[in-house]
Formats: sequence, structure tokens, C-alpha cells
Amino acid sequence: MEIGRLLTAMVTPFAEGGQVDYAQAQRLALALLDSGSDGVVVAGTTGEAPTLSHDEKLKLFAEVKRAVNGRGVVIAGSGTYNTAESVDLSREAERAGVDGLLLTVPYYNRPTQEGLYRHFEAIARATSLPCILYNIPGRTGTNMTAETTLRLSRVPNIVGIKEASGDLVQIARIITDAREGFRVWSGDDQMTLPILAVGGYGVICVVSHLAGAQMRDMIEVFLSGRVDEAGRIHRGLLPLMTTLMTAASNPIPIKHALNGIGFRVGAPRLPLIEPDQATGERIMTEVHRHRIDLAVTV
Repeated sequence: MEIGRLLTAMVTPFAEGGQVDYAQAQRLALALLDSGSDGVVVAGTTGEAPTLSHDEKLKLFAEVKRAVNGRGVVIAGSGTYNTAESVDLSREAERAGVDGLLLTVPYYNRPTQEGLYRHFEAIARATSLPCILYNIPGRTGTNMTAETTLRLSRVPNIVGIKEASGDLVQIARIITDAREGFRVWSGDDQMTLPILAVGGYGVICVVSHLAGAQMRDMIEVFLSGRVDEAGRIHRGLLPLMTTLMTAASNPIPIKHALNGIGFRVGAPRLPLIEPDQATGERIMTEVHRHRIDLAVTV
């Protein structure tokens, strides 16, 4: 299955008691596909993976995949800071039927570049699924260098990387020197157009919860050569992108925004908490300045 250029890093809905709301996760995944996404990433950073149990992740993968039923791709966040655990979760995710895996750079233990290579190679070789690496040094404390990514691009089922380093030189080198067919998705909404401009493939996105059709339009008009129009769409969305990433730690702002427009996804799990009143008002003031593409059903 084609993975697609626009994937939404989906939030994990929680019910009033704090348990995962699997039915609402299914509804959200379908609504995201309807509003422009090619697929969803489940149990990533935006999905609060660190607070989800092993069993909750597996059930989320299976339930979302069942709801999507081939309409789009379901990518499972199965990478942790524990290689053996990541291998096990990746194998179980494959058995649950997902279409691919998102493997983040290990956080907290800060491995060397050789350690990163061996970590990702071990996971990829344990599964037949396509694997997308995820480099986000602002969260993990470690930047995976272009050299390491290029080595990993030679592993047959490592098909691309979600790049959130913010380093266009590094990203451009990966795009230039990786094996043919290796793709780079932006891991930072605000960098989507610059990364497309240096040859990137697409974006694994947060703002697409609200503006999926607009993000799809921006990518499509850019690829058609209408660069000025793509720039206009991107610039128009930048204040919303910025608010969702800076008002509080992701996914606090996007969950607050979804709740605010009537698509209930619950509060974050501790240690994340809902925004204070002033921050919440700032988020919704910006949200209300924009067209919302997500259909909200009661």
C-alpha cells in the first residue's frame, strides 16, 4: 500500500475516567481520512505513547485498522528506548494488521550513532513491515545524523524518515544521498513547505487534525508547480501551526482545540494536563480564525 504524503499524527482519545476511548479513536481516524489525510499514525508523540500500556497500544492499532478498513494507511508507533521491547511491539503490531511502523530515536538513554544504527536495524529486520524512522532531537536529546540515516536507508524495509531536526542542510543531504525511493516526511508542520522545496515527500502532521484539506491542497498545488499558491496556503496556516506547537507541550493544544470545536478527545494523561484558562483561550482564539476541515458529528 502507498503510504501517502499527508499522514496525521493522531491524538489518542480518552474517556471521562481516563481510559482509552477506542470507539472515538475509530471515529477520529475516519474523520481525518475524510478531511484529506492519506493515513494516520497511532500511538506516536501526539498520541501520548509514553502513557499508553503495551496492551492499550495493540488494541488501538487493531481497532483503528479495523475501522479504516483499507481506506488509508495505519502506521503504528512501535519504537521505544528499549530495543527488545520495540522488536516485540513491532512484531505484535504486524500481527494486528497495521501497514507500517514509526520508530523514534530512543529517548533518555542517548545512544551513540552506532547504537542508533544497530537499534533500528534490529527492529527493521524483525518485521516485514515498512519502517519510518523518526528524528526529533528536541524531544529525544539526540540528533540522528545524516550519515546514520543514510546507512539505515540501505536496510530494505526502512522506507523513509520523519525529520524534525529543523536542519535543512541535514535534510537536504538525506534527500540527495539516500537510496532511491527513500522518502523524507516533515516532522514539523511549520517546515513542511521548505522540506518539500528541497525534495521532501510530505508531512506527518498535527495541524491536519483541523486543516487536513488545506494541507493536502498546499502539497498538491506545490507539486503542480503553483509555488506562490502553496506559499499563500502555508503562510495562512503558520499562526495556527505555531500556536499548536508553542502554547503548551504537544498534544495539549491540539487536544484542547479538538474538544473546543466539539470533537471530544478528553484530557491528556498525566504528567500532561489541560491548559490553564488563559492558554486555552489563546488556543481557541487562533483556532476560530481558521476554516476547520474536520467534520464534527455529535
